[in-house]
Amino acid sequence: MKPRLLKIARLPAMLDHALQAAYEVVEGDEAGTGSGEATADIRALVANGESTVTRQLMARLPALEIIVVFGVGYDGVDVEAARERGIEVTHTPDVLTDDVADFAMALLLGIARNLRVADQFTRSGAWSDGPFRFSRKVSGARLGIIGLGRIGAAIARRAAGFDMHIAYTGRRPQAVDYAYYSTAVELAAAVDFLVVAVGGGAGTYHLVDTQVLEALGPDGYLINVGRGSVVDEAAVALALAQGRLAGAALDVYENEPRPDPDLLALDNVILTPHMASATLDTRQAMSDLVMANLQAWHSGMALPSPVPL
Repeated sequence: MKPRLLKIARLPAMLDHALQAAYEVVEGDEAGTGSGEATADIRALVANGESTVTRQLMARLPALEIIVVFGVGYDGVDVEAARERGIEVTHTPDVLTDDVADFAMALLLGIARNLRVADQFTRSGAWSDGPFRFSRKVSGARLGIIGLGRIGAAIARRAAGFDMHIAYTGRRPQAVDYAYYSTAVELAAAVDFLVVAVGGGAGTYHLVDTQVLEALGPDGYLINVGRGSVVDEAAVALALAQGRLAGAALDVYENEPRPDPDLLALDNVILTPHMASATLDTRQAMSDLVMANLQAWHSGMALPSPVPL
């Protein structure tokens, strides 16, 4: 018989098919599924990067041995509770780094050059009445990155190709040639473009708040490819509406799939549906890594990508 596995999140079809072939997949949600008897023998749980896996859910799964996250972020998983139970937790880092970094630059260029509005300007026929308004030069501008991890470092490498002056903030200085600022406020005050590439969780909740936005200022731009919880979305909407921020480009939100409604009518913001890593190549690689983690667990081998201690 196939081992039983609880799936609590929407996953790509390619991964669903692979899971169905190897396991008896029980469809559930973040509250669990069925009765205690229905989940008593569940040993593996598959979630995605937006899932919440609580201590209470784990308690309803007495045989649980591994939580496998399809995504690099795992801030919704109570890792401490998992470790207390000896439950392994894995995620899918590295394989999505390039796509997310590429997309961060696409958002940066898109909002600086006002591509969304320019597209509509051309389609509407408004061009016949005169040229489109000027936009913001990117090459040579000052870029600040919140979180110089794998993705942040990849964004910095790409930005260097645009001769951007790069600075960053994080838990501690790193052995890089970029300028380091100890706080997000200090970083924001020193740059033209501020890119969020840090994970979520209590330590980064609303790290980008009104104070950071004020420091970035009316000529500054905010790009978020990290976690929606890092940015005070309502404060961003207000700053954009009042002209205290030049523009924003957001791929992640506090309450997905619903961005703050005050953002929707603004033309100085680009809103994309959490798609930075959503290329066929990368989603296949992420799916393969999920399956590799499950196979290693089931075979008693070392896990390819456990979450950091």
